[in-house]
Amino acid sequence: MLRRLYDWTMSLASRKSAEVWLAVIAFVESSVFLVPADVLFLPMALAKPERTYRYALIATVASVLGGIAGWALGYYAYETVARPVLEFYGKLEAFEQMKAYVTYETILLLLVTSGLAHLPPIKIVTILSGVIHVNLGLFIVSAIVARGARFLFLAWLLRRYGEPIRDFIEKRLGQIVGIGAGAVIVLYVGYRSFAH
Repeated sequence: MLRRLYDWTMSLASRKSAEVWLAVIAFVESSVFLVPADVLFLPMALAKPERTYRYALIATVASVLGGIAGWALGYYAYETVARPVLEFYGKLEAFEQMKAYVTYETILLLLVTSGLAHLPPIKIVTILSGVIHVNLGLFIVSAIVARGARFLFLAWLLRRYGEPIRDFIEKRLGQIVGIGAGAVIVLYVGYRSFAH
């Protein structure tokens, strides 16, 4: 099912309505959808390099709005909507474990790492932010910084290196950013345990 979803998302890049679809995918990725917006963003940016930064802006704005929707699901409709969504994706158990241990500070860190590297998946963190009542203004600023940094960095790479960088982005960039995000988490945990 995931492969079909991925292929369908890729097919949207060549449509006239690709920008609308990019906004839709970026929006739902941050709250309920499994396939990242990058899948659509990459082929669109490579097909029309002059629009790369425009696409990055569309993806960032839609992703932040989707994050707000995820926050609202966690805040107002966890039992009725968010919980069944997490159950559907098989993420409920991991979510419940995170919820038991997360603090206000760590959720802000997770917002940045998930926004940059999908560590953990962005929808889990946006819903969790609502459940633990993270301040909405702070949440929005964190989402803008993290998602904006991700899409603008991808846009810069694509504008600078074009098609040759695509394979690197699809296969290696996620791992590299993931390692970086993991290092930030480890440093934070080390700092917290040393400070106490």
